[in-house]
Amino acid sequence: MTGPRHPAPASFGAFVARAASDGRLVVQPRMGMADPADMRAGLRAVRQAGVCATGTITLDSFTRVGDHAAARAALAAGDDLNGYPIVAYAPRVTREVLDGVHDPSFPVQVRHGSARPQDIFAKLGACGLHATEGGPLSYCLPYSRVPVAEAVRAWTESCRVLAEQRAYGREPHLESFGGCMLGQLCPPSLLVAISILEGVFFRRHGLRSVSLSYAQQTHPDQDAEAVRALRTLAGELLADIDWHVVLYSYMGVFPRTPGGATALLEEAARLAVRTGTERLIVKTVVEAHRIPDIAENVAALRVASAAAGRTPAATARPDAADTGILAEARALVEAVLDLDADLGTALVRAVERGYLDIPYCLHPDNVGRTRAHVDATGRLCWSQTGAMPLGAAVRGKDEDTTAEHLLRSLTYVERAFDDAALERTMTASQRRCNSR
Repeated sequence: MTGPRHPAPASFGAFVARAASDGRLVVQPRMGMADPADMRAGLRAVRQAGVCATGTITLDSFTRVGDHAAARAALAAGDDLNGYPIVAYAPRVTREVLDGVHDPSFPVQVRHGSARPQDIFAKLGACGLHATEGGPLSYCLPYSRVPVAEAVRAWTESCRVLAEQRAYGREPHLESFGGCMLGQLCPPSLLVAISILEGVFFRRHGLRSVSLSYAQQTHPDQDAEAVRALRTLAGELLADIDWHVVLYSYMGVFPRTPGGATALLEEAARLAVRTGTERLIVKTVVEAHRIPDIAENVAALRVASAAAGRTPAATARPDAADTGILAEARALVEAVLDLDADLGTALVRAVERGYLDIPYCLHPDNVGRTRAHVDATGRLCWSQTGAMPLGAAVRGKDEDTTAEHLLRSLTYVERAFDDAALERTMTASQRRCNSR
């Protein structure tokens, strides 16, 4: 169930809200091609995939860091780029990509990874787009060396630019990437807290339609508890705007076998349905090997949609274990909000003091005193909490994380799903032998 207020019918948020009200999970690829014809073909293929989907234009790495001259030079030289250079192209080019494809029945979101996205946000409006994602922490700490204070200023300006699209009859939508910090080994409570804080930041800077992310981690019941915590806090702090939750298929070391990768994606779809999550970002069976092509992205959308269709709708589970994720996330959010009336200033101070301290993050501003590991039950847990204001909310005690433990945690999901896929293959083979 989405937030209580829906934006204008032509918006990204309204599309997701309508799908949710019809009991459909929205599925979405992470796809971006440099050539406009290829990008258009990708969007058309997703639109025609026969599932409830939104389109994606993922930008290239030059555009991500604001080196638009390098992007233009690459285009002029015929060099390949790893995404769509929206700033390097004239708005007319992108409008032609979208013509007859992007409309209220098939919204398109721009995904970029930039800590300083002002140029990108300005170009969105000129191209007729009004949905994007990121955040002052989530697109700064993992992906850049830009000082957090500078990223906060950039995102303050960018939110204003995006919110101004409302004057042109569009309801802009902004998704926090906060639930995906480094992709793995960031315990759920911190993912929930950063996503909520960025959602509040967006709201305070004029956005009325937002989404809050969470990345699938190592244990489905722990993930379900985290998504419930995310929805609880969003209901409390974002009750006066439209919001929904977006789940990311696992973003760490992906299974190498097709069977393991497919099973992991199907588990993400089931998790989305049973937690009432409205949108799912998919991954493909080739994720561990290379960038997927259009057909592989479409196949992943269909697999996820089919798995969602086979899963019973979300139901209340009063017997579900409470391991303290909501209490931890609430403690983090409240501690940050108490640092300063201006949330941007509070975010900067929270990073400086280690209140928001991302495990294994190498950004110069990150304090780096926290650690995490996957325990014997498969749950992602704190090993060291540094200066984070968690207090008694954290169960267990700090312990050292060795290099061997870290490697095993990093590959836990890959090994679990590939081993299970191999076991299924061997069992099927044995059955065939026995039937002869």
